[in-house]
Amino acid sequence: MVFVHFAEGFEEIEAVSVVDVLRRGGIETATVSVTGSKTVCGSHGIAVLADMLFEEADYGKCEMIVLPGGMPGTENLMTHEGLKAEIMSFAGEGKYLAAICAAPTVLGKLGVLKGKKATVFPGMEENLIGAEVSENRVVIDGNIITSRGAGTAVEFSLALVGLIKGKEEAENVGKRMVAL
Repeated sequence: MVFVHFAEGFEEIEAVSVVDVLRRGGIETATVSVTGSKTVCGSHGIAVLADMLFEEADYGKCEMIVLPGGMPGTENLMTHEGLKAEIMSFAGEGKYLAAICAAPTVLGKLGVLKGKKATVFPGMEENLIGAEVSENRVVIDGNIITSRGAGTAVEFSLALVGLIKGKEEAENVGKRMVAL
């Protein structure tokens, strides 16, 4: 199970693309609102209905936390104490943490990027505290997966499919989407 987190001001392409591609890959994926409401408005005014509230999510059944970027979505993710606790727990257990655009800054500020390679939206590199910063579109370093922005969302999503279901399934999904 993968949980994709929605906060007010999230980047719509980064959030919805991940959910769509993972589900195309046969991966059980749920959207989790950290706002207290299932309806969450993205940074471009698109309202999306999340599958569940943070308080309803069972992180014991989750194998990957995904953080879409966007502003002020990233800042709103960073202020959610329960989500930060789950991120730290996942980091300690070596479970997958994936973030795109500005959202890798959440991981950096929490200290989970120390000694890891990571990428982020251009101009935000100083927030990847302790990381070896890369300009690659998608960076995988152990359990940490980061990506640069909305334009890399499908590539990022296919990388997540590859980690969970294998490279062949990621390639199949990509071909069916005409992404490869």
